[in-house]
Amino acid sequence: MTPTHCPYCALQCGMNLTPAAGGCVTVTERADFPVNRGALCAKGRTAPTLLSSALRLTEPLVRRDGVLVPASWEEALDRVAEGLTRTRTEHGPDACGVFGGGGLTNEKAYALGKFARVVLGTSQIDYNGRFCMSSAAAAGIRAFGLDRGLPFPMEDIPRTGCVILVGSNPAETMPPALRYFTELKQNGGTLIVIDPRRTRTAEQADLHLAPRPGTDLALALGLLHLVVSQGRTDEAYIEERTSGWEETRAAAMAHWPEYVERITGVPVPQLREAVRMFCEPSDAMVLTARGPEQQAKGTDTVSAWINLCLATGRSGRPYSGYGCLTGQGNGQGGREHGQKADQLPGYRKLTDPAARRHVAGVWGVDPDSLPGPGRSAYELLDALGTDIRSLLLMGSNPVVSAPRAAHIQQRLESLDFLAVADVVLSETAALADVVLPVTQWAEETGTTTNLEGRVLLRRQAVTPPDGVRSDLYMLHQLAARAGVEKGFPVDPEEVFEELRRASAGGIADYSGITYQRLAEENGVFWPCPAPEHDDQSQVPVHPGSPRLFLDRFATDDGRARFTPVTYRPIAEEPDAEYPVLLTTGRVVAQYQSGAQTRRVDELNAAAPGPFVELHPRLAARLGAGEGDPIAVVSRRGRAVAPARITASIRPDTVFMPFHWPGEGRANTLTNPALDPTSRMPEFKACAVRLEAVRP
Repeated sequence: MTPTHCPYCALQCGMNLTPAAGGCVTVTERADFPVNRGALCAKGRTAPTLLSSALRLTEPLVRRDGVLVPASWEEALDRVAEGLTRTRTEHGPDACGVFGGGGLTNEKAYALGKFARVVLGTSQIDYNGRFCMSSAAAAGIRAFGLDRGLPFPMEDIPRTGCVILVGSNPAETMPPALRYFTELKQNGGTLIVIDPRRTRTAEQADLHLAPRPGTDLALALGLLHLVVSQGRTDEAYIEERTSGWEETRAAAMAHWPEYVERITGVPVPQLREAVRMFCEPSDAMVLTARGPEQQAKGTDTVSAWINLCLATGRSGRPYSGYGCLTGQGNGQGGREHGQKADQLPGYRKLTDPAARRHVAGVWGVDPDSLPGPGRSAYELLDALGTDIRSLLLMGSNPVVSAPRAAHIQQRLESLDFLAVADVVLSETAALADVVLPVTQWAEETGTTTNLEGRVLLRRQAVTPPDGVRSDLYMLHQLAARAGVEKGFPVDPEEVFEELRRASAGGIADYSGITYQRLAEENGVFWPCPAPEHDDQSQVPVHPGSPRLFLDRFATDDGRARFTPVTYRPIAEEPDAEYPVLLTTGRVVAQYQSGAQTRRVDELNAAAPGPFVELHPRLAARLGAGEGDPIAVVSRRGRAVAPARITASIRPDTVFMPFHWPGEGRANTLTNPALDPTSRMPEFKACAVRLEAVRP
C-alpha cells in the first residue's frame, strides 16, 4: 500500500493505492491526511482506471502521410529535436513555443521552464494555469506582496464567523471541501454564496446572491459602500496595517446600493443583509474562485473583495482573511517555479536583475542569456503559425479548454511542427506531428503544492507500461540532442534539490523542504527557508508557514495595500442580436477539458455529455422542451447541446459546462478579451443568442 495524492483538483486529497490482481489498482481512504480526512469524490475513487493500458498512450506516435503511427522513442525524440532545432535556426529562438500545464508536478514545471530558457532560449512559454487563478494571483500580489491561494489552512474555515464564497461551487468542483462549509454552519457560522446559478453549493447557503454574470465587481463595491456608510470599518486596523484607504473609500462611495442593484440585479435588502452577516461576527473570510476571476476585469474584481476584507480588519488575523480556491491539481506550484511567461523559480520576477543572477547562478549560465518575459497563454496560442512556428506542449488540451477554441484549433493546425507529451491522446495530441506517452501520477514520484500552499509528495505506486517514459526523461533527452548534456536529470528528487536552491530567498522559498520531510510529514507549507548556518544540524528546521500575514504583510513596509477600483461592464454586453449572457463552468463527474475523465465509464454514466442550462421562461420563449437540442451562438461560433431547464438560473443567463469537444464545445463561444493585468480571458460572460434546432 502506497500513500499518495489524487491527480485531479487542488485539494490534492490523500489516498492509498494498492496493486491488485490483473493489473488493477485499488484506492482506499487515507484518514491521516488533514485536507480530505479520507473523503474522496468519484473522480478520485476512479482515478486508477486511467492506469489501464487500454485507455492511455503506451507508445510514441509520429505522423507519416498525414496519419499518426507507432514509432520508437529514439525516432520520436529525434523528430522533436529536429523540428525545434530547424525552427530555431531558420526563425530564431522565439519562434519556438512551449506550453505547460497546471497538473505538472513542481519538478516537471521547473524543468520545463529551464528547458525553454536555457536549451531553446525562447521567451515564449506559458501554461494553462493562466486560465485558472491568475487574476487572484495578480490582486494578491498588489495587495499583500505575495500570492498563495489560501494564506491559511482549510481547517481554519469552520472556525470563522462568516464566509462569503464568490463564484465557487465546491459541491461539484471539489466535493470533499464542502464539509468545511457544513462544519462552519454547525459551529454557528454563516455562509453567503454569490453565483448567478443556484448551485448545489448555493443550496447550502444562509444567503444566496444571484448577480448578473460579470457584475461581481459592482457587487463588492456596493458592499464596501454599505460598510462605510454604516460605520462598520475597522479604523484602528486600517491605520495600523494598511495604506491607500482614502482613495479606495472614495471610489467605493460612488457605488451606492440602488446603482449596484440596477447593475447586478441583487436587491438592496439582500446587499444590506450580506453586510450584516459579514460584519457582525469577530472573524470572517472572503473566498473567490473562477466566477469573479475569469473576467476581463478579474484582477480589479478580486481587489474589490480584498478591499472589503481590509476595510473590516479581516486579513492577517486568525480565522479571517481573503483566499482563492485554486482549481488545478498543481495550479499553485505550477506557476511558482518557472513555466509562467514572466516568472523564474521561487516566484521571482523575470525582469528583476537580482532574480536573474540568482537563478542563472544555479543553472550555470550567464544572466544575460536568459530571455525576457514572453506572451501570456492566450496570446501565445493566438500567435501559433505566425510568430511562433513550432510548439512543445505538455499536459494541456487547449483545443477544448482555450477561449475561442475553434480559432485556437486552427492556429495549432497551422504550425510547422507540434509535439505533445501526454498520458492520453487528447484532442490536441491528435493534431500533433509527434506524440510522446508519458507517466502519470501513480507511475512516478514528484511534488505538488495544493491550494493551501502545502507542498506534498506524490509517491510512485505502480510501474508504467514498457513504452512509457517520464517527462523528465523526455526533457533530458531533448536537451542532450541540443548539446546540453548536463542540468536536466531524470531523477525527480535530484530535480527538486536544484529547485530548492533556485527558490532559496524567493517569495516561494522551498529551500527548507526535502523529500525526507515530505515523506515524514503531511506536507510543508511554503515559505520554508533553509537554516542560514554552515552547520545546519545545529539549527532547528523551519516549520513552514501555514498562516501568513499575522505579523506583517509581504510588502516592503509590511502594510497591506488598498487598490481603488471602479466598476466597468463586461467586454461584450448583450444586444438585440445576442440578447442572452453565457457563463461556463464544471460538473462534478468531469474534470477540466475531460481528456482523462471522459475515458472513465462510471464518470461518463453520471455526466455523458454537454448541455445548455436555461430558465423556464427563456425556454418557453424559444419553444424548447427538456432535452431538446439548443444552438448557442456567439460572435465566435456555434455550439449545440440538449436543453436542461431549471429555475435555478437567472432568466437572462444560460450555462454550459466546458468538458467536451465537438459541436457541444462551450469554448467555441467564449470571449478571449483579456484582463489588462493578469491576461486572464473572459470565460465567464459573453453575449449569445439561442436557436431551437428543428429535426
